[in-house]
Amino acid sequence: MILPYACGVTENRTSGRTTTRRLAEVAKKVGVSEATVSRVLNGKPGVSEATRQAVLTALDVLGYERPTQLRGERARLVGLVLPELGNPIFPALAEVVGGALAQRGFTPVLCTRTAGGLSEADYIEMLLERQVSGVVFAGGHYAEEDAPHDHYHRLLKLRLPVVLVNAATEGLGFPCVSTDDQVAVEQAYRHLVALGHERIGIVLGPEDHVPSRRKLNAFLAEARRAGLPAEPDAIERTLFSLEGGQAVATRLVRRGITGIICASDVLALGAVRAVRRLGMSVPEDVSVVGFDDSAFMNCTHPPLTTVRQPIEAIGRTAVTLLVNQIDGASVTAEELLFEPELVVRGSTGPARARVPA
Repeated sequence: MILPYACGVTENRTSGRTTTRRLAEVAKKVGVSEATVSRVLNGKPGVSEATRQAVLTALDVLGYERPTQLRGERARLVGLVLPELGNPIFPALAEVVGGALAQRGFTPVLCTRTAGGLSEADYIEMLLERQVSGVVFAGGHYAEEDAPHDHYHRLLKLRLPVVLVNAATEGLGFPCVSTDDQVAVEQAYRHLVALGHERIGIVLGPEDHVPSRRKLNAFLAEARRAGLPAEPDAIERTLFSLEGGQAVATRLVRRGITGIICASDVLALGAVRAVRRLGMSVPEDVSVVGFDDSAFMNCTHPPLTTVRQPIEAIGRTAVTLLVNQIDGASVTAEELLFEPELVVRGSTGPARARVPA
């Protein structure tokens, strides 16, 4: 899926009627005359640089090929590559990044992977054909050690400006902005300990997923600090889906876990469903903590306690880092970590007192 237009799909428009239609569409989009558009496309003088750039951007957005003599210039387009739109956190990030790009005079091209659809590498090929100025990735294969990374190395060789959102595997060398996974788990774990929970479990993504690894390390460290057990049967991994969260949370609850920390809100909602399917209640029997604070988590039943990612700050910083690269400025290659915030709602409560045997 690609928005706002079909990237990489172009037509050969050579007829006079089609050319006239193209001029009219671009002129309407920019708010100038068809004669002005014609002057830009034919490289004629007498047009301001701002108008010229607006016309070229309109060509890109409408899906028309640039004239041959103008194809060497990069379009004021920026690719935003997301793994999905089903998780509300990604549309929220897209809104922030898209708005910040528009304020800088760039047009976002939203690319999302779908089952059986185009891969990240396919999207990169299309974006490069469009002469994009840069790419922002969020939640992509760069966070998975076992996933293909050849397309990232290609972007490095091309020196195309790139920014990654959330933790990446080592060795890629792109600027990266992330929520501090260690702090997120510390906040969630200490909250459950304060409520009296002693059997605390965690639901993570796949083993090669870097943010999940960071959360696991923090979980084990917090268990040691609190003097509580953190056996292997308190740790579960799954895909980031409601169904995955339900399946593994069912196992945790059956093992006696009373407090569950989840690596996403979607997983947490699956955990809540699991507790109910077992004939128990949240938070009376089991407390559940999510991660993201994505849309409508305060409207669930019960409202979800979660660790909020600072999406606004992360998205705007990602755009700043990208635009600085586009402008030729040097940017830090070190990962920038943003501190999350625990939002306490109704899905966590005091642990039930144990009944003596």
